[in-house]
Amino acid sequence: MLFDTHAHLNAEQFEEDLQQVIERTKEAGVSRIVVVGFDEVTIHKAMELVERYDFIYAAVGWHPVDAIDMTDEHLQWLEELAAHPKVVAIGETGLDYYWDKSPKEVQQEVFKKQIRLAKKVGLPIVIHNREATQDIVDILKSEGASEVGGIMHCFSGSAETAKRCIEMNFLISLGGPVTFKNAKKPKEVAAQIPLEKLLIETDCPYLAPHPHRGKRNEPAYVSLVAQEIADIKGLSYEEVARVTTENAKRIFDIQ
Repeated sequence: MLFDTHAHLNAEQFEEDLQQVIERTKEAGVSRIVVVGFDEVTIHKAMELVERYDFIYAAVGWHPVDAIDMTDEHLQWLEELAAHPKVVAIGETGLDYYWDKSPKEVQQEVFKKQIRLAKKVGLPIVIHNREATQDIVDILKSEGASEVGGIMHCFSGSAETAKRCIEMNFLISLGGPVTFKNAKKPKEVAAQIPLEKLLIETDCPYLAPHPHRGKRNEPAYVSLVAQEIADIKGLSYEEVARVTTENAKRIFDIQ
């Protein structure tokens, strides 16, 4: 059974055919999904989904691109939501230096606040990183994020960076890009990082794996990520599915 550790089934791209997507997910052997809410609208929708489907869990946080919009009231709301039995992580949070909607200093402050919240409520942190690796590593260290650990979501960095994150109690999550022919870094990470430190995800509806690249992604396609990692490591598909699912259940504290 597979565990899609990062999905956005709360996105508008799934409004028309969510039930069919769910059925394909189950047919593909996906037993659990974490749906990620990252602003007011998507958090509300994530919480609706966890109430409707027994195999869906939620991560709640504030995306760095929208950091400028986060208020103290939002932070308090996240703390309240963290008490829900199916909220399993804080995030996605982190830094995004590609888009310039939120100034870097604002992103960094909002990131630090969410790390502190995760430590307060005892939940792992889901990290979004775009063109901000060194600052993210520095902040995780300075804020003592290793106390709760978490997930480097849709990891695109080097194997060396992955190892530094693992030392801070983080797991490395690979998605659709590991299946792309020209994806040198994700393939190196898949090869070099022990399976016990890896997770799989779709980040759907984004980053669909080959041969669906450029189309809408969905949780059923996490099987293609598992197969690619199995091929790279010379392991069976079943072994990759089993171990990555165990890893996810452990980090999210799901039985």
